This record gives sequence, structure tokens and C-alpha cells, in this order.
Amino acid sequence: MAAGGGGFAQDPPPEVWSAAAAAFGLLASPARLHIVWALTQGESDVTGLAERVGGALPAVSQHLTKLKLAGLVRSRREGRRQVYFVDIADTAADADVVTVVRLVVDQLSDRATPAGVPAARLRGL
Repeated sequence: MAAGGGGFAQDPPPEVWSAAAAAFGLLASPARLHIVWALTQGESDVTGLAERVGGALPAVSQHLTKLKLAGLVRSRREGRRQVYFVDIADTAADADVVTVVRLVVDQLSDRATPAGVPAARLRGL
């Protein structure tokens, strides 16, 4: 069926597809996805995030820099520490991306078997 016919909404302009692809591309890294999800649970410094996601401090710091540049993560200084957080109230677009991360990760966690393997992966074996 053609776009615009049969009750379908009109396709978004190319800029929207580019922005969506950039957001999903940024979150294609399991470490970055884990960092965003962890920060939806509460703020943390880079050391705490590195321990939580199981990454080296320099790697987690680089991921945080990319997430900050994309507007998905913010930070503030507390003495000598840099504390990172997700500010869902900041902008609607960023809040939507964070909501999608939270929704997908929570849904996959709910479907996971006790061994931690998503059930959908076991069906094909």
C-alpha cells in the first residue's frame, strides 16, 4: 500500500530518519546501552559505572563523553567527582530515547530465562 493511503501516516522527512539512525547507532554498543539504562536507575560517577557495567575506566569515560555530546547524559561536578545522570525532563526527544532504552531492556529482562538468555534465542536451537 502506498504511504498516505489506507489510513497510513505520512512518512517522516529524511532528517527524522537520520536522527533516529544516529540515536540507534549510538546505542548499538552494549556498554553505552548499559550505561544509559544504569543512569535511568540513578546517578553515578565514572568509577561506579565502570564497576556496574564491567568496563575499564577510560572506556566508560569515552562512552560517557559520546553520550553527553548526543544529549542523552548530563553531568555535574561534586568536589573532585563528576557525577553523571539522565535528565528525562531536559528535552522531549532525549526523554523518548531514554524511555525506549528503559522499555526494551526491561522487556528483555522480563523475558529472560533463569540463565539470563532471552527466550527468543533459545527457540531456534
